[in-house]
Amino acid sequence: MTKQEKIKNFDANGIGQLNDGMFGLPFTKDECETILIPVPWEVTVSYGGGTANGPQAILDASYQVDLYDPYVKNAWHLGIAMEEISEEVKTKSNNNREAAENYINELANGANQSNPELLNIANLILNECEWLNNWVKQKCLFHLNQNKTVGLVGGDHSTPLGMIHALSEKYSEFAILQIDAHADLRVAYEGFTYSHASIMYNALKTKQVQKLVQVGIRDYCEEELNIINSSNGRIKTFFDRDIKYAQFNGDSWDRIVNRIINELPQNIYLSFDIDGLDPKLCPNTGTPVAGGFETEQVLFLLEKIVSTGRKIIAFDLNEVSPAIDNDWDANVAARLIYRICNLVAYSQGKKV
Repeated sequence: MTKQEKIKNFDANGIGQLNDGMFGLPFTKDECETILIPVPWEVTVSYGGGTANGPQAILDASYQVDLYDPYVKNAWHLGIAMEEISEEVKTKSNNNREAAENYINELANGANQSNPELLNIANLILNECEWLNNWVKQKCLFHLNQNKTVGLVGGDHSTPLGMIHALSEKYSEFAILQIDAHADLRVAYEGFTYSHASIMYNALKTKQVQKLVQVGIRDYCEEELNIINSSNGRIKTFFDRDIKYAQFNGDSWDRIVNRIINELPQNIYLSFDIDGLDPKLCPNTGTPVAGGFETEQVLFLLEKIVSTGRKIIAFDLNEVSPAIDNDWDANVAARLIYRICNLVAYSQGKKV
């Protein structure tokens, strides 16, 4: 059966079929315009765990998502598929997470970081994270070279670095739009070069990343603020406090969004940490922070970006950590991913 025949025979108003693909869509991966790469990895998380289970939980929740998109008509026709979740990645994550936890506990109890045993652990984690970065890069390049819209589903927020490296081979320059509670500009946080708290510090080492625009930041240290202030405009941060205070004083989210968009060039990579949202929407994420956005605030920003003709070249959504007895976090994430996939594909000219 051709894709067009599948579209004709598919009931978009019916119950999601578990035997079909993500969101209950009837398409093969080859027939889908958007491919999601799940990365079940959480080696360097520094507070709550569980985000390695995020991709599976989001996939499971996706079958409950209704397919009508108010911005992109018949968006489901484009097709969205998630690759198989890699058992190799998840096993490596579990094994190295235990070593990393022991390392962090030793440091917290006053151990010297130059201790030979601790140095061995740090080097092990470094090598395994570099392995993951290359794994992600090759996965992304494979799909980008097939003209697919590509999204990464973490896992912790360290996971997209390989994707950023892949994009640097396809684009001479692009900006990162970061939705997040944290600045993620730590230098080798807790001794880990590829910490989830260092993703943007590491991303800025890539010369093709011409600018980092951060939105919703509300938990950061003085070192990170100094990096922002000394970046000569390469980093532009819209702090959550400043956004809220502007609104308290009568400013509108629409006008604030216009100022955010004015900082963005033509090509944009979206990096979305779920803790950028109000924690009532992601209570089980590893490091929730009071404040943050509603889902429609973020989608309003993205819709307005797309309406300007700017191109979102790829995206990630990270740090979704499902509770054992509750799929609320994954429920929120699945609905966000559906809308984001549609907007990103639309911005790339993939219209129904």
